Amino acid sequence: MKRLPVLALLLWVCTLFYVGIFLFVGGFLLVRLEVNRTSTCEDVLLQPAGSQADFCRDQPRYRKAVVLIIDALRADFARYNPSNLVPRPYENKLPVLEELMSSRPTHTRLFTFQADPPTTTMQRIKGFTTGSLPTFIDVGNNFASSAILEDNLIHQLGQAGKRVVFMGDDTWENLFPKKFHRSLPFPSFNVKDLHTVDNGILEHLNPTMKGDDWDVLIGHFLGVDHCGHRYGPDHPAMADKLTQMNSVIRSVVEQLQNDTLLVVMGDHGMTDTGDHGGESPKETEAALFLYSHSPLFPAPGSQVEPSVVPQTDLVPTLALLLGIPIPYSSVGQVLLPLFPSPGQAEGQGSGPDQAEALWINVKQVNRFLETYSSMAKDIPADRLSELQAAFARLSAAYLGAVQQGEQASPELLHSMQAYLSSVRDTCRASWARFHPLKMAAGVALLGAACLLCYVLSELSSAVLVEGAVRAPLVAGVCVGVCVAIAQLATQGHVEAPWCLAAAAVSSEILFLWRNRRRSPRSSSSSSSSQKGRPAPPRLLSAALVVLLLRCASLLSDSYVIAEGRVVTFLLFSFGLYVPLRLNWDGFLLPPPPPDSQKPPGALPMLPLPAWAVRREGVVLCLSLGVLIGSLYLTLSMHACREEQGAWCQPSAFLSPLARVQDGRLRNLHYLLSLVALVGWTYLLYRWLRHYGNLNSPGVAVLAARWLLPTVAVLTGLHWAVSATPEDGFRGLAELMRLAQSMLPRAAFAFLGLGVALLWLDPLTVFLKHRASGGPRAASLPPPSYRASTGISPQAELHHLIPQLYQRIRRSLEDGPEEGPDEDGRPAVEAYGLGTVYSAPLVLLCGLLGVGLLLLHSETMAPAFLLLLLEAAALLHIHAACSTLSGQQGDYSTGFSVPWAPVVMWSLAASQFFHGTGHLPTFPSLQWGAAFVGFPEGHTGTLLPATLVTLNTFSSHILFAVACPLLLFWPLVCEVRFNKNGRTAGEESEEGVMEMRLRENPQQFSAALLQLAARYLFVNGAQVFASVCAAAILRRHLMVWQVFAPKLMFAASEFVVSSVFLLLGVALVLRVDVAVRGWFKRLLSEASR
Repeated sequence: MKRLPVLALLLWVCTLFYVGIFLFVGGFLLVRLEVNRTSTCEDVLLQPAGSQADFCRDQPRYRKAVVLIIDALRADFARYNPSNLVPRPYENKLPVLEELMSSRPTHTRLFTFQADPPTTTMQRIKGFTTGSLPTFIDVGNNFASSAILEDNLIHQLGQAGKRVVFMGDDTWENLFPKKFHRSLPFPSFNVKDLHTVDNGILEHLNPTMKGDDWDVLIGHFLGVDHCGHRYGPDHPAMADKLTQMNSVIRSVVEQLQNDTLLVVMGDHGMTDTGDHGGESPKETEAALFLYSHSPLFPAPGSQVEPSVVPQTDLVPTLALLLGIPIPYSSVGQVLLPLFPSPGQAEGQGSGPDQAEALWINVKQVNRFLETYSSMAKDIPADRLSELQAAFARLSAAYLGAVQQGEQASPELLHSMQAYLSSVRDTCRASWARFHPLKMAAGVALLGAACLLCYVLSELSSAVLVEGAVRAPLVAGVCVGVCVAIAQLATQGHVEAPWCLAAAAVSSEILFLWRNRRRSPRSSSSSSSSQKGRPAPPRLLSAALVVLLLRCASLLSDSYVIAEGRVVTFLLFSFGLYVPLRLNWDGFLLPPPPPDSQKPPGALPMLPLPAWAVRREGVVLCLSLGVLIGSLYLTLSMHACREEQGAWCQPSAFLSPLARVQDGRLRNLHYLLSLVALVGWTYLLYRWLRHYGNLNSPGVAVLAARWLLPTVAVLTGLHWAVSATPEDGFRGLAELMRLAQSMLPRAAFAFLGLGVALLWLDPLTVFLKHRASGGPRAASLPPPSYRASTGISPQAELHHLIPQLYQRIRRSLEDGPEEGPDEDGRPAVEAYGLGTVYSAPLVLLCGLLGVGLLLLHSETMAPAFLLLLLEAAALLHIHAACSTLSGQQGDYSTGFSVPWAPVVMWSLAASQFFHGTGHLPTFPSLQWGAAFVGFPEGHTGTLLPATLVTLNTFSSHILFAVACPLLLFWPLVCEVRFNKNGRTAGEESEEGVMEMRLRENPQQFSAALLQLAARYLFVNGAQVFASVCAAAILRRHLMVWQVFAPKLMFAASEFVVSSVFLLLGVALVLRVDVAVRGWFKRLLSEASR
């Protein structure tokens, strides 16, 4: 068997897809250009040119400020409704805000604080400290925060000599290293920890406020956000956290001085499930509360006040109130009601009035616009000219009024506000800029990779025989190196994307050119017709139609939003089509009696007797029933997108047991999860035992017999500990915390050990030697072997593999074939040899499945059991179709898996992505997976990112690893009958199961390569469709809400699936090496 060529070809194809994805994403999701310039006091002159007035030297309106950030404080959390007599846990829990607004209306206001997506903490901190707008790709940096290089409030406060004290979320320390006078950061990533950060702030907040070593105090509380992630907003724990925040605000207000401004705000909101990251109203609408002991606002109703304040507007407002320059890159607009009207300033110490504040703001924004447009060149020239002309008019009008000693008119103020809004809207539109050339190159590369996959699947035998990939690989490397050298010579630096693109394109073109006139070496239909059997049903056209519909659905935002149901419908429809097509072609009907009047040559040789047709028909119908039942049940486990509105209700299975408040319901869910976990373990154990793979003395059996059940027990115990309320066992709190950490880690360790043992010795075969039987024993012929399901005689007969020794001798070219023992039974019986390739794959999937289930909430266990049943149903449908259509038994032309089961397998992976509670949106990411086994948090980001990735793409991982089973399953199931019409178990040439692959190593390699290439083609076509949708609809209203997240998830799905597909193929090749060595040892022993 050609093992290295198979892996090399697949790795090459995957690399081509990776390069195409990398190139397109690099052109589609560009980070905007950061302007690393800093505002100075000289930039903020209130008087016309020539005046020596210095804004920074004037007494600011407020000398100090206390900024309390309550993470995920949604706007409705801060409102108070006295008529609501039965409030929910997140309602009416901050009465101090209502008390202050009603008793001191000129001292306080409550606004809706509008956040820009993505609504993740790091991006929001950047937004309300720099005043700039984030880009979509910034969401990927949420847990790998790097220092902010742009000008920001913290830097300006430090430049002005103000002492900034920070306490709370350690993200600030990463964003502003060495910028604080004093900082008390606390770890923020552990979303299950509701109290550490908040209690740490409370311990130092009051002593700090009583001291005099600070000018700006920032406290970032995380309890509300973590409570939302862990329990959701509608939970008693949320009421406790909000009540605690109410006490904090009340205590701070009591300690404020007259020259101190209090800002209480949320950085973003949260969905009804406690998540955030997207752009739904509940995620973007936070609360902003402002208060001061001195009058802060004019009398209510004296002027128009905004109901919604963009977060970027806080930056210039705080800067001017505290007497520092507005950060250079800010595009925010001052909150006008906080400044006195023109001519009503109280003199020294009152700060700028509304006209002066707007003029400072306009000058700063225009300065940034000029600098940015000279560096980036991505703002349209006509729009830039319009904005420059508008600024010239505003400058002439304002400076003219100042020189004449007149007050700025309301029309001029309105024009300034309109200018600031126009600049922000222009920047928002321009920063969604694309690189058309990179996008086009990425689309072309992905399309060529799909074409290459298809060609490779059709020419797998020819490619392996003639080594057609060597030259394209060498040519690609040479071209890539030449492009890199040319870039160094002309530009002085190397652009890696274009070098990779050149290498990929050249290798693809050369491969396709060299294979342009080749065709598949054989045709199953012609071979079938030569033997007189009807041709198999042509499911290829139906498979391509279904794949085309799947790809077309990715071009519609409505279908992407309802993707879970779309994939379920396609899989259901295709599943129904298969038996209907078989029946249409006559393969489900018993064969007609032979016509004695026809000449013998005209009579077709029927492949199956009537009883076998009926039996396979029953198996097909039962498998189809299991498939339909699994599809129907998984619909009840789907999550809901915000775009689906109120008509979609999230599944109760999505809530962890810790969120279930009803004790009886929690116990019921726990029992159901345990039943599903036991069912998963038992079904895998039963299958391995049925085919005799548990009789082997090898170490792989240790993983099946002991490690898999042990991990299942540890998982069940971990669920019980995690579901226990925090106040349930106060005396055992320390032991419970230790169990939450050690139980999952022990499970992960056992799983790792099981996978290592499986790779070390993947054989699950047991040899049974017959005892010597008298004087003739010494003259017995060489032994022959059979595969068996167990020790029982009935199982031995059912899975007999006769004369296997002779077949293996021929495959190894080690002598002539010889017959079995004279009593018809083999001298040596090999149990589990018929499933020698599939058994390690099944065991690996079982181990991975339990490990991935451990990363999900306990209530997802039934979904994983349904996944196992659905996969088994698809395998049996495929095997029954192969048997009924006559593909089984004729392997002279190779072992080929049709397109239909490959497409269904890929659809099942996507369907169970939604069936396990996932969605292609960032708010739906299950961050809790990062803390399974690590409740105290992480020091780095690699491990938590890996755990979240495994959790998110668990269904794709399992189906990718198990993909080679599509090749093995028809062979596993072929022993249900034999070609002469006799019942299974009789001595024949047909019951060798997977040992046929060892007899035809070249065809085995070609079939494995073909299957993997087809699976990559099906998944790659979906990535190609997502890329096309993002490129074509890049100016669509829903591009950043629907199409861009779908693109990111589709690309990630392909990368993860391809990696684990290579793992599955590598395990098959590892088993083949072990089988070859095993038979060589047997032959050497027999020859002694």
